[in-house]
Amino acid sequence: MVRPLAELETPTLLLDEAKLDRNIVRMKARLAGFGVPLRPHIKTAKSRDVYARALPGAVGVTVSTLAEAEYAFDHGVANILYAVGMTPAKLDRALALRAKGADLTLTADSLEAARAIAAKGEAAHDRIPVVIEIDSDDHRAGVKPLSAAARDIAAYLQQSIGARFGGLMTHAGGSYACRSEAAIRDAAERERRAVVDTAAMLKADGAQSGIVSVGSTPTATFGARFDGVTEVRVGVYMFMDLVMAGLGVCGVDDIAISVLVSVIGRQPEKGWIITDGGWMALSRDRGTAAFPVDHGYGLVCDEAGRPIGDLIVVSCNQEHGIIARRGGGAVDPAAFPIGRLLRILPNHACATAAQFGAYDVIDGVGAVIARYPRIGGW
Repeated sequence: MVRPLAELETPTLLLDEAKLDRNIVRMKARLAGFGVPLRPHIKTAKSRDVYARALPGAVGVTVSTLAEAEYAFDHGVANILYAVGMTPAKLDRALALRAKGADLTLTADSLEAARAIAAKGEAAHDRIPVVIEIDSDDHRAGVKPLSAAARDIAAYLQQSIGARFGGLMTHAGGSYACRSEAAIRDAAERERRAVVDTAAMLKADGAQSGIVSVGSTPTATFGARFDGVTEVRVGVYMFMDLVMAGLGVCGVDDIAISVLVSVIGRQPEKGWIITDGGWMALSRDRGTAAFPVDHGYGLVCDEAGRPIGDLIVVSCNQEHGIIARRGGGAVDPAAFPIGRLLRILPNHACATAAQFGAYDVIDGVGAVIARYPRIGGW
């Protein structure tokens, strides 16, 4: 049943269906031009109603939690890449999912992790596919490209009874620190070369990389080459956010999610408007703090989703969001009566969406047309 926004209790998470679909189509078309398929990351969406739109033509999904993997399998996706290092305590649960028929691939970046996976696989009479994570930019986890460590792990997996070498993956998270398209393009090429060159080295050793996987929304958007890559993993591209807008990956008008909040108070002498959208709704992510334009805890929009001048959420308590002008200045309290609805665009879509158990889906004119449940936990 179609409902107006005014019938919703705030704070709540809004999803603009038209923007979601437009973002998905744009990324799919871009990578199709390079002949490389997507493996959408569902860590941001956490809802089949959302990510199913990205599945046609995809090779499978990427997950960050076993809860996401189980949810994806229960909703019809068998080909799943768990793109986080696996701890031994989670292996029984991963094996149980494989026993149900899931084609679940795990990730490792050390011989210790590979051996733990193989031991569990052997005990379960399974040979678990494992991809080696490559550190392409000193951002996070992984072994160095073209390293002896990569060779050692691949060689071990090749001869293992309980595991097998599934390929390579990397994540160019350092691209989030870039400040120009050219810099992101360079990061994309480093990301690509890290896995493609390492795959060539391992192939010469006799270890064939089935998966050669890269993935970040900035590098997928601006990368100039994807030859040698078998798949691209991206997730936030479905929604976009203020960090992506700050990187030039999208425009503010492309951001598909927002938090609907209500004005609950005013402090005219301070130039403050107070809403019921605190950090429990917006998250504490300050991803734009180092950008030329800092949006505080979120960019303030009117009920229709149009930014209101230079208003941002400058501070958050647990259940209170404080709106003020970027840089200070007076705010007309009469323009913000108690109960007025506002929409806050998020810095980081993953973190903000994680605060909610569902999306209230809106159409192009702002009417609520559906409610999509989300999963949580690990």
